[in-house]
Amino acid sequence: MRFATFLRYGAYPIVFGSVSAFVLIWSTLGWSPWPAFFLVAIAGLLAIAWLERVQPFERDWNEDHNDTLTDAIHVLVNLLLMSGTAYLLHLLMGRVPTTMIWPQAWPIALQVLLAGLIVDFGLYAMHRASHHVPWLWRLHAIHHSSERLYWMNGDRRHPLSALILAGPGLVATVLLGAPAAVITAWLTLLTVHLGFQHANLDYSLGPLRRWIGGAELHRWHHRRDYTDAQVNFGEFWLLWDWLLGTRFDDLKAVGADDVGLDDAEFPTSYLGQLRWPFSRVGYWDATGSMRATISSAESAATEPET
Repeated sequence: MRFATFLRYGAYPIVFGSVSAFVLIWSTLGWSPWPAFFLVAIAGLLAIAWLERVQPFERDWNEDHNDTLTDAIHVLVNLLLMSGTAYLLHLLMGRVPTTMIWPQAWPIALQVLLAGLIVDFGLYAMHRASHHVPWLWRLHAIHHSSERLYWMNGDRRHPLSALILAGPGLVATVLLGAPAAVITAWLTLLTVHLGFQHANLDYSLGPLRRWIGGAELHRWHHRRDYTDAQVNFGEFWLLWDWLLGTRFDDLKAVGADDVGLDDAEFPTSYLGQLRWPFSRVGYWDATGSMRATISSAESAATEPET
């Protein structure tokens, strides 16, 4: 087997599988997630970054687009936000009323998968809403503004958008009585998966691409045209896209010039991107563009054929 083929089909199962094994064994032993899960998430992301250099999907995407420093800050802030959320969950356990119907007798792996299904459905719902509710789109547009896809894009999110996306699913798992360690384990796995989902890595999930949101399908979600990007919302599973009719696949690959946003100019600094959704320019660029595109699509759909 050629090394390129080995990496193409082995990169995800080796890296994500190793992180998963570490997290699940650590959780089963009952050890504290902090700082181990934070460090293993960073290790997983750095492994993806190295693999991108070895076998890139698009060589141009490995070049700095005046975004590397800003994206690195996004990654650091959102990793700390994840860690802070995990700590808050730990503090809340036993202090908030829950239904206590969570299957705590299940093996840790099954509990983490169940938490993942619940959190991921919340992410899907809020992700889709973030493409159709103007004020949510202004926050989420930061994620879509990148002119390339690579390992740091998974965490290129406005912190408010990150909280809004994850909030409903996390609240649901807490109210169902899921242990903090189980939720934290899933958040750690999701962090590494999102690195793969946006990776500039020539890899494939094989038949699993039908059900897991890897880069092959998620690149279609980052197409420049707003209407074309309303597909493949799933953060981890594509189950919800299958059920709700938003899954899209094509043998044609998304090219280096096909991602980003055409109708808005974004600041390149981190603080500038934090302020952008609340600025007058950000309002008109994001909201006006979205409404114009939706109106055009609706007009085209209702226009009688001649």
